[in-house]
Amino acid sequence: MKILVVGNGGREHAMARKLAQSPGATVFITTGNAGTDEVATPIPIKPTDVDAIVRFAAAERFDLVAVGPEIPLAAGLADRLVEAGVTVFGPVAAAARLEASKAFSHEIMDAAGVPSARTHTFTDLDAALDHLSTCPVPVVVKADGLAAGKGVVVAMTRDQALDAARSFMADRTMGDAGDMLVIEEFLQGEEASFMCLTDGRTIRPLASARDHKRIFDGDRGPNTGGMGAYSPTPLVGPDNSPELVEKVMRPVIDELARRGIEYRGVLYAGLMMTADGPKVLEFNCRFGDPETQPVLTRFRGDLAATMIATATGRLEEAVFDFDSRVAVCVVAAAPGYPGKVSTGQAISGLRDAASIPDVFIYHAGTSKGPDSMPVVSGGRVLAVTALADDFAAARELAYRAMDRIDFAGIQFRRDIAASVSTHRENTGKP
Repeated sequence: MKILVVGNGGREHAMARKLAQSPGATVFITTGNAGTDEVATPIPIKPTDVDAIVRFAAAERFDLVAVGPEIPLAAGLADRLVEAGVTVFGPVAAAARLEASKAFSHEIMDAAGVPSARTHTFTDLDAALDHLSTCPVPVVVKADGLAAGKGVVVAMTRDQALDAARSFMADRTMGDAGDMLVIEEFLQGEEASFMCLTDGRTIRPLASARDHKRIFDGDRGPNTGGMGAYSPTPLVGPDNSPELVEKVMRPVIDELARRGIEYRGVLYAGLMMTADGPKVLEFNCRFGDPETQPVLTRFRGDLAATMIATATGRLEEAVFDFDSRVAVCVVAAAPGYPGKVSTGQAISGLRDAASIPDVFIYHAGTSKGPDSMPVVSGGRVLAVTALADDFAAARELAYRAMDRIDFAGIQFRRDIAASVSTHRENTGKP
């Protein structure tokens, strides 16, 4: 079985590793990174080059193309592959708008009756500033389009909110993604990541997770693409997962279907567990990053067969489960992240860290230097993930491994999963 993974980050490394364990699988990956060579053959095609990916996948007769990032999905990669007769795991562009446009996402949620924050949408900066001058604070200011997880500012003061609006719309710090602003009510509670597989009819929950978006310990500093994650979260388990499927996921899938859009792939709901019940913060049209690293580390089953069943409308036939142990993932980032980063630093200690039992090191922003040794090539560099019987033990393993890794300017949080209880209540399957 020939499989192509589209993407070259930590999420895609985790996907490629698990797919390579499927019987008879040969895995290829678009460009890859310094760590993916162990499980996949790199091809010299960028993950965003839709035309080249379609030509290559069709010519080489791949049995499955598994798409990691949101950008090619929003650009219609799945549509093009379906037209070319290639089985693809990932939604068509019309469905990927759930992530590509926050305004569209709220339109769907409102029509489907899915609980979420109250929102106002603006295409005019002055109108947005007028609204922000009088609305309650804290308030959340979002660039409508794709911004790699960085187009969100949780403004605790009015000045922060006004600055964020000007930054997105006037200064265009997020490019075209900031042409429209979505201003949301600030929700209080605890966050959870809830991912499901769906073929447009059947919906199957994956293991729950929680990520840490702020750059510094104690949830301080600017938002990032994610500085760590753990799975499962005690907030989502067997007792409330079915309710979340019926109140959050199924209404959205059904509303898209009513509009003639069939959703096949991963649907990710970022939830805030408020005093009034779960409310949706965002939808993503693909596996979360870095949540995928701990979730797929716990995945037990044939991932390739599961993805093919999802892509071909046979998800009810898929057989999979999750390790009863918990997983903690800590991200190492380059100096300057989430702003302008410094790259090119040699990375040491990887082999020593990987020698620790039940530790898995997923490469993200890495490449091979002149001597074939890994060097830093992006903002989020590594995702060090550990499995253990409880969160305290998993944290100890993850940080023991992280402390063996070094590169100039390395930064990582020391509090990933620190607040989660080590008890196992509500942390069973999924």
